[in-house]
Amino acid sequence: MPAETILTNAQIVTPEAIVEGHLVLRDGKIAEVAEGPSRSGEDMGGDMIIPGLVELHTDHIEGHYHPRPRVIWNRMAAIQAHDAQIAASGITTVFDALRVGTDENRIASSDDIAAMGRAIGQAVDEDRVRADHFIHLRCEVSAADVIEGFEKVVDNPRLKLASLMDHAPGQRQFADLGAYRAYYQKKDGLTDAEFDAFCERRIAESERYAPEGRRMIAAACRERGIALASHDDANAEHVAESVALGVDVAEFPTTIEAAEASRAAGLHVLMGAPNIVRGGSHSGNVSALELMRHGVLDILSSDYVPFSMLQAAFQLWDAGETQLPAAIRLVTEAPAEAVGLTDRGAILAGRRADLVRVRVHKGEPPVVRSVWREGRRVV
Repeated sequence: MPAETILTNAQIVTPEAIVEGHLVLRDGKIAEVAEGPSRSGEDMGGDMIIPGLVELHTDHIEGHYHPRPRVIWNRMAAIQAHDAQIAASGITTVFDALRVGTDENRIASSDDIAAMGRAIGQAVDEDRVRADHFIHLRCEVSAADVIEGFEKVVDNPRLKLASLMDHAPGQRQFADLGAYRAYYQKKDGLTDAEFDAFCERRIAESERYAPEGRRMIAAACRERGIALASHDDANAEHVAESVALGVDVAEFPTTIEAAEASRAAGLHVLMGAPNIVRGGSHSGNVSALELMRHGVLDILSSDYVPFSMLQAAFQLWDAGETQLPAAIRLVTEAPAEAVGLTDRGAILAGRRADLVRVRVHKGEPPVVRSVWREGRRVV
């Protein structure tokens, strides 16, 4: 890698404005942001340069190591395939979501998840991946074995974020039992009687295991400096519980009430970029755009479609909902700040040279032309 790289004739999206000029990258960092063309360097052809995206919650990796029912793929191959799509979507820092807490639909044991976590660390250490990979451990606190699974991953040095989830029916994401029925009964082919028994079992498990699971996992994360996220908070009581546990990020609040209470308590409010792209929640909960219009949206995550982060940011700008620097902040600097990664996420002198060259097409998804991580071109 050359010690110095110059990118010229670009529209550079800084935290405050779009600068027509050039960038100087030196030793993996941004050395200079300047107006006007440079006498030398790689011509960007007037394309935009934005910071590399920072993704806190993507379940996308699951589709690679569980590509079909009852199939578990080679871990390293799954990581590399996942990483290739992540980087090509402009994401230079990714928190790979792994879940602990099993139910009848999970074929991966806690040992499998721990092994995947170790494989992610190996992939980073061996320079097999384009993006910078961390682990987001999704903890299904209503499961009997959630603490056991958590303890098998908690000492992985790539673990930087854990979330407290409870997908039992009648609350949070599935407060509407009709939506829960539409999701699970059809997916699992259950009769009405089987579905009713399923709901009773899930509710009982939540009541038995969730309180202790939340307390123990939150305490362990605070002790180790691991950022903590709530999941699907629906009301002020949920938010108060999250605050008491030391939560940093409010993931996918399902109502305006919960989002406003989270923001008032100093939490970073995260919503799914697919919610923006699709024009609403697939579960029938509050829309991300509505939260943005109320001034209580901080972060967008790709959730299950990696490219949706970039697409959503430019879609918001294209629709006139916000200025481009503010839209880009939702997927770059804001998520980085929420988990303490203050060395990246913005085009400023001294920050990591994690950058994406984007070609914009009015009314259409943007095109990723090139990606740099710490000044090295990876796409």
